[in-house]
Amino acid sequence: MLAATLLVLALLGGAHAHPKVTAYEAGIVCRITKPATLVLNQETTKVIQTAFQRASYPDIKGEKAMMFLGQVKYGLHNIQISNLSIASSQVELIEDKSIDISIQNVSVIFKGTLNYGYTGAWGLGIDQFVDFEINSAIDLQINTKLTCDSGRVQANTHDCSLSFHKLLLNLHGEREPGWIKQLFTNFISFTLKLVLKGQVCKEINVIANIMADFVQRRAADFLSDRDTEVDISLTGSPVIKGTYLESHHKGHVIYKNVSEDLSLPTFSPSLLGDTHMLYFWFSEQVLDSLAKAIFQEGRLVLSLTGDEFKTMLETQGLNISQDIFQELFGGFPTSQVQVTTQCLKMPKITCQNQGVVVSSSVMVKFLIPHPDRQPFVAYTFEEHITTIVQASYSKKKLFLSILDFQIEPKTVFNLTESSESVQSFLREMVTTVGIPEVTSRLEVALTAFMNSKGLDLFEIINPEIITRDGYLLLQMDFGFPEHLLVDFLQRLT
Repeated sequence: MLAATLLVLALLGGAHAHPKVTAYEAGIVCRITKPATLVLNQETTKVIQTAFQRASYPDIKGEKAMMFLGQVKYGLHNIQISNLSIASSQVELIEDKSIDISIQNVSVIFKGTLNYGYTGAWGLGIDQFVDFEINSAIDLQINTKLTCDSGRVQANTHDCSLSFHKLLLNLHGEREPGWIKQLFTNFISFTLKLVLKGQVCKEINVIANIMADFVQRRAADFLSDRDTEVDISLTGSPVIKGTYLESHHKGHVIYKNVSEDLSLPTFSPSLLGDTHMLYFWFSEQVLDSLAKAIFQEGRLVLSLTGDEFKTMLETQGLNISQDIFQELFGGFPTSQVQVTTQCLKMPKITCQNQGVVVSSSVMVKFLIPHPDRQPFVAYTFEEHITTIVQASYSKKKLFLSILDFQIEPKTVFNLTESSESVQSFLREMVTTVGIPEVTSRLEVALTAFMNSKGLDLFEIINPEIITRDGYLLLQMDFGFPEHLLVDFLQRLT
């Protein structure tokens, strides 16, 4: 989803400071609020655990002058981690600055081999290898900056610090390890802390940027199909306030790699609230451009056999006499006749307070087979139809309700002069069967498309689809998108 840009980055992220303005240019806006960051923070531990596990820990080497022993050389080799656990974490939104993630009491054991050597009495050289374990307890603070680079989110987690409040060394196989422990405590621990901090924070920064790319690709994929996609490039750096984090996207529709060159609409932050977890704002320009692209791809066509057409009428409760069938189909059996419905021109979509207004010119053709040539048209009629649609989403399905419609007849063509009964039937067919049937098929098609992108895997709570003059608004709460995090973490392994 488009939300992914913020949903997952909120696990680690914050936002770059920005000038205070009251309006932005954008075709699509996404807002994630403080309650959502609290839900997301529950899974922060899995990302941090992955960072510790993925980090590479280089050998730590050094030497120190010791009384009676001379120069003692030491090295910690093959450092690995185990038994990692995290007690708790908190998240805070710092207005116009960052999201602060505080992780308390990261308990982890570092294992490896300690090598030390020195020249003993009578010039004897000592070179020992012992296994070691380091029991540690660490607090972690991450303050990430999100910036906009060429329209994409870039994460910077260099403001990262580790605080050690326990660091204990256990040696295995050493009879008198006391002085070695003292050496470690006095000289090695400082270097070890620097290495651990550098490697863990470096890995967090790597993961944050992999995550940024991952979620942006998922968001772009959700809004694309076949030759049509939506440019979700940022129009500026993300905005952070005390109660929400917000991103603004171009929303230009790209068809066959050609992007529209349209001026971006103006968005005002006051249009969205902060009581729901997640908000999406779509300019009607985006919806209209999507409809045009779908038309260009030739998708707004419905073709039925005569038998399918007859069954559809009966299912909708519209009775039709055999005489009307004979007149429409030129006396041919219904099994040999084809009925097609298609948009003749690019449909127009606007948003009003009442709902989404869809205006289109539709042509219906009754085609009769010809033994030697292409089927010829026995009857055709064109009408301009304007409908007001209200959408809702429930139980992982999209529902479309027709609030009002207007039909304006355009042209009629038939091989023989049609009777008044046929013309009356066609008018009734459009209003009682045609519009509801198209609406029903759109519900199924759009639901199938969204589920193919994984929307049904999300726990969406109390979704609302609201239309206002010039835009459409989605607002909802959600459960943590566990599948998205699992998918991401699997890609890291």
